[in-house]
Amino acid sequence: MQPFSEHSGRAAALRRANVDTDQIIPKQFLKRIERTGFGPSLFHDWRYRSDGTPNPDFELNRPEAAGATILIAGANFGCGSSREHAPWALADYGFRAIIAPSYADIFFGNCCQNGLLPVVLAPLQVEELFDRAAAAAGWYRLTVDLVHRRVRDGQGFDAGFEMDDYRREMLLQGLDEIGRTLLDESRIAAFERGRALAAEQVSA
Repeated sequence: MQPFSEHSGRAAALRRANVDTDQIIPKQFLKRIERTGFGPSLFHDWRYRSDGTPNPDFELNRPEAAGATILIAGANFGCGSSREHAPWALADYGFRAIIAPSYADIFFGNCCQNGLLPVVLAPLQVEELFDRAAAAAGWYRLTVDLVHRRVRDGQGFDAGFEMDDYRREMLLQGLDEIGRTLLDESRIAAFERGRALAAEQVSA
């Protein structure tokens, strides 16, 4: 998993609340278990017309969203089912961070497990970001700094955010739960050897 310390990039605005995981990655694309290859299907039902051509009215299809790596979204982002494919699709599309007032709990955790940073800012701060992105007409860039837990745009916006130390450290190191557990591999092995020895002594 790619570590996350600080990222600067173009921001795309999705000014919608309650975006659920079925909209992020519809169920017909969940047949694969690899973490890659889902980017083209991200927001499929909004992104494409019924004939398969891009919908020019969808936010991410507009020229100002091209190449965006930071997504600004509305409240309760990632609600609905717990599918881990949702952060896989967002990451495969190219997003490194999401900024929203709130997230569904399972989606938030799945993002952290996959190197995608979910930033929580106050609703008024997110509204300000939406307004700044609209005013910039496609040239709006943000920096998300996990080391210092700040979001800034270099034009006066500078806001702090909370991230619990455990998840923050895992993101900084690029570790998921398995990777974090393997850091203690020597201690785990020593514990297992101790149990095996104790079992042998009991049976002797």
